[in-house]
Amino acid sequence: MQRRTFTSLMMASALALSAVSGTARAEAQEVRISHGYGLLYLPLMVIRDQNLVEKHAKTMGLGEVKTKWVLLDGGNVINDAMLAGNLDIAGTGAPGFVTLWSKAHGIPRSEVVGLGALSTSPLWLNTNNPNVKSLKDFTPKDKIAIPGIKTSLSAVLLQMAAAKTFGIENYAKLDPLTVSLSHPEAMASLVSGKTEITAHFTSPPFSYQEAKAPGITRVLNSTDVLGHITIDVVFALKSFTDKNPKLTQAFMAAQEEANAYIAKNRKGAAEIFLRVSKLKLPQEEVEQMLADPGTEFTSTPVDIMQYVIFMGKAGTIKTKPAVWHDMFVPVFKERKGS
Repeated sequence: MQRRTFTSLMMASALALSAVSGTARAEAQEVRISHGYGLLYLPLMVIRDQNLVEKHAKTMGLGEVKTKWVLLDGGNVINDAMLAGNLDIAGTGAPGFVTLWSKAHGIPRSEVVGLGALSTSPLWLNTNNPNVKSLKDFTPKDKIAIPGIKTSLSAVLLQMAAAKTFGIENYAKLDPLTVSLSHPEAMASLVSGKTEITAHFTSPPFSYQEAKAPGITRVLNSTDVLGHITIDVVFALKSFTDKNPKLTQAFMAAQEEANAYIAKNRKGAAEIFLRVSKLKLPQEEVEQMLADPGTEFTSTPVDIMQYVIFMGKAGTIKTKPAVWHDMFVPVFKERKGS
């Protein structure tokens, strides 16, 4: 389905939902949205920089809607903030979303729903230990930095890679080596070589920056192990989407516009990333990262059920969706995702 058709469907859905619920009921005039540090959150950064939620909310008749942006990283931190009522919409690693969807499914106050995929890009496991060539070479003396223990994107991808290397019964074999650090902090620790951190499982731009540093080698590329799979998603509390159907659709339309902008204007997208993230990088390097064929920004989930299958086998989730779109807003039944 073409992007224009999907956007039209979203707008039609919003109008229908509004008619059912009654136009007299006012929707929220402020929406709180979070994104993390890296390039995987670029569509949200474009939305933030270009005020796209405000633009589409006004088009849908919601008037002057304000957005409040929060910087959060790590699935457990994001999930806690969402459940505490401090967020309305969040970008997060797909495993963290699957974990919360499973845990909260059927609980009205806590139930969450996906608003779409966010990004796909390889994560690299980099090391400063010359003796580590594969996952089998890590010893208890090594420490692997990830943004959140057990539930973050990096944590679950590491478990999935360990399951393929050591067997599903040993999926948590490397968990005792993991240390929770934000990606910027972990990169600084790894490159310095002066801390306990000997490895870092990270995403662009940090993965690229580390690879350029002396003495840093790559142990693992997540795409080589898991394929071209959705890495990050956008989600919200289901109660928020039920109470704010038009505002939800405004956000989704904003994301479609942001994705189209990134695909059409790599230079402009790189400028926005540097402006919003405040990272000190040459713009040309960011443009090169965006040119990587493994990096893609689309709202259609790709192979997200691979997380569900793994986490079900590992026993880290109990409730599982029958099909991928059970975890997303109804309009995604029209998409050819997986």
